[in-house]
Amino acid sequence: MGFNGSIPGAAGLHLVDGVALLRPEEQVFAAMLMGFANQQLARNLARTTVEGRENTIKAFADYVNTYPWHWTPAMVDEWLGDLRSLRDLKRSTIRSYSEAVRAFCHFITDPLYEWTATCGERFGTHPVQVVHEWNTAMHVQDNEADAKKRAFTKAELHAFFAHCDDEVARIRAFGRKGWLPAFRDATLFKTAYAFGLRRNETRMLLDAADFGRNPHGGEFGVYGRCQVRFGKAKKGSPPKRRGVLTVFDWTPDVLDEWFTEVHPLFGTNDNPAAWPSERGLRIGCQRLNSRFIAYRKALGLDEGLDFHSFRRSYVTHLIEDGWDPRFVQEQVGHEHASTTSLYTCVSSDFRTRTLRRHLDATIAAALGTQTGRQA
Repeated sequence: MGFNGSIPGAAGLHLVDGVALLRPEEQVFAAMLMGFANQQLARNLARTTVEGRENTIKAFADYVNTYPWHWTPAMVDEWLGDLRSLRDLKRSTIRSYSEAVRAFCHFITDPLYEWTATCGERFGTHPVQVVHEWNTAMHVQDNEADAKKRAFTKAELHAFFAHCDDEVARIRAFGRKGWLPAFRDATLFKTAYAFGLRRNETRMLLDAADFGRNPHGGEFGVYGRCQVRFGKAKKGSPPKRRGVLTVFDWTPDVLDEWFTEVHPLFGTNDNPAAWPSERGLRIGCQRLNSRFIAYRKALGLDEGLDFHSFRRSYVTHLIEDGWDPRFVQEQVGHEHASTTSLYTCVSSDFRTRTLRRHLDATIAAALGTQTGRQA
C-alpha cells in the first residue's frame, strides 16, 4: 500500500488532485511510467526488467508520437510490423516488446490505479488495451532459440581451448602484459564448460568461496564442487543457487594454476572476484563476448557458436559419454528434463554408435535364439 493507503502505482500517489499542470500530457505520461515502475518493483521484478519495459514503452510512444490515452491496436500493428521488416528482430524480442506494451496498458486501464478516471477528467478520453491475441504472436513451442545456435563438437572444443592457450603463449612471448587477461579469459572459458555454467554464473564466481571439496570425489581436491550463487532467477525471485560437482579430471589442474600462480599477478589482493578486471571488480560481459568472437573467427567456426555453447556442449558431451540424464539435469539446474533435452545436441557419430549397438544386440539375441533351437 502507498503512504496514503493507495496501492503502488496509483494515480493519487503521483498526481496531486486539483493542481494545474504546466505540461499536462507529458507530466501525466511521466507519472504513469513512474507508477508502472513502482507496481512492477512491488512484484519483486528485477530493476533491469523494469527499466527494459520502460524503455520499450518510451520507444513505442516516440514511434506513434502520441500519448497512451490515444493509442490504438492499429498503431501496435504498424510498430511491430516495422520492427520485423526494418530491424529484422527475433521472434522472442518482438514478443517481449508487445508484452511490455500489453502489461503497461493493463496497468493504466485497471480501475484500481485510477489512471482511466484521471485521463477522463484531464483529457476527455481514457486509455484502452491495444495489445490483443489477434495482433501478437502466440508462444506455441517450448524452444524459440535461434536454430543456428548449437554445441561445440569435441574436436571444435579442443581446437578452441588450444587456440586460447596458444594466444596466451604468443602474447607472452612478445613481452606484453596482455597475456594476463588472455590467460584469465582462457581459464574462464574452460570453467564455463567444466561446470556447464551460463555467462553471468561464470563471471560472478568468487575465487575461494565458491569452490570446495566433494567428500565423494576426493581426487578433485579443493575443486570438487562449484557453488553457483547467481543462477538464472524465476520472475520476481532472487538468483537461484545450486551446487555443481566436478566431473572432468583436468578441471582441478586448470583452476589450481589460475588461482595459485596467475591470479595473484593481477595485484588485486582485496578483490574476491575469480576473474578480476584490469579496471574494475570483475570482467564485463562485453569483454567476454568480444574475446570469444575473436577466437571463433580466428578458427573459422560458424556463428552458431556463442558463449552459451559451452553450456550446450557440457550437456551434450555428458549425455554422449553415458552419464545419467537426471544427473546432468541436476548439474545444470533445470527444473524439467524437457529443458535439458533442448540443450542436447548429440552428434551424428553418437547416434550412429547408439543405433549400431542396439542393432548388434538385436542380431546377437536373434542368433542366440536360433542356436538354441538347433541344439
